[in-house]
Amino acid sequence: MAGMDTARGGGVGRRRALVVVLLLLAVQLVSLARPAYACGCGAMVVDEKTTLSVNRETSAVRWDGKHEQIVMSLTVDGTAPDAAWIMPVPHRAKVELGDSDLFSQLAGLTAPAVKTRHYFWPHSSDWPFGGHGDTAAAPLPGARGPGVGVVGRERLGPFDVARLTATDPDALRDWLKSNGFQLPSSLAAELRPYVAQKWEYVAVRLAPAAPENRSYLSGTLDPLRLSFASERLVYPMRLSRLAKTPQSLGLYVFAPHRMEPRSSIGGKSPEVFFAGRIKPEGQVRDLAGDGTTFMTAIDQQFPQPQRISGDHELRRVAGDSPYQRVTYRYSLLKVGGMPAWILAVGGVFALAGVVAVVMVWLRRRRTVTHPMG
Repeated sequence: MAGMDTARGGGVGRRRALVVVLLLLAVQLVSLARPAYACGCGAMVVDEKTTLSVNRETSAVRWDGKHEQIVMSLTVDGTAPDAAWIMPVPHRAKVELGDSDLFSQLAGLTAPAVKTRHYFWPHSSDWPFGGHGDTAAAPLPGARGPGVGVVGRERLGPFDVARLTATDPDALRDWLKSNGFQLPSSLAAELRPYVAQKWEYVAVRLAPAAPENRSYLSGTLDPLRLSFASERLVYPMRLSRLAKTPQSLGLYVFAPHRMEPRSSIGGKSPEVFFAGRIKPEGQVRDLAGDGTTFMTAIDQQFPQPQRISGDHELRRVAGDSPYQRVTYRYSLLKVGGMPAWILAVGGVFALAGVVAVVMVWLRRRRTVTHPMG
């Protein structure tokens, strides 16, 4: 019996140890699911004791062949009261606050067209089964350090913006760290291609309120507007490979013609959800200009950001063919306000009645013409 009790006790001990191991694994998985930093168009970093993820990156880009403007908006979630990120640009950039109304106006311009499709026989929501008729379908889819130059530093609303040059990626990382931009050690390696090409950098630190009144960063951040010279339409994405969570990118591109990414750069195939010439108004006109312009709206998902291979470079499509999504609204077919099926069924019954009357009349007539002998 003692031996059996010992064996039973050993089994209980092993089960308890297994539970502890599983709990530890669960804790580890949770820590992996909430990374210490994530990034959107550049390296987005927060304090190591907090978390922040970029759920959505949406940008409007204008390019006229020589100059480029990017209005960038990030949607974030996490437990960080502040954050910082860096965005490489091919030439010296001017940085301003953007207007969040721009993106709501763009959403309206690219909304699906609504078309009606009629059906003949009533559905379950139509009379006489129930409801009153129409149904709608769901929509289809300061200082200077070695190797680093400070071009300018300014406060723009909630943003502390530094515009930098660098000839040494490690020196750039060190300057950022010493000035409050706590960036990952892997950043220096990812910056090397930009340093080699003599790009410049916009480093942004966000603290939305006074320290005693800060709350967690959550939702859509105020947009920033960057303007710089560029003979290519390029959208910096290389630093997004540092992200620990899947990334989502939306691009509204204004150019003389319809544009497309040269490649998927490690993400899913880019999907165009709008293409066409528009007459800009409101905030859209402030970005795109007064004249008619071609707008291409692109959506792309990056399930595994570490596979991102470089920056997006966009090129002209062979033809400026327009495209717009369509949402179909299904409606019961009516004639003069009356459901067509009722008219049809009524007509069939009426015709059947007429035929019956004619048959009776013919039968009676034959009876009168040929009386029984």
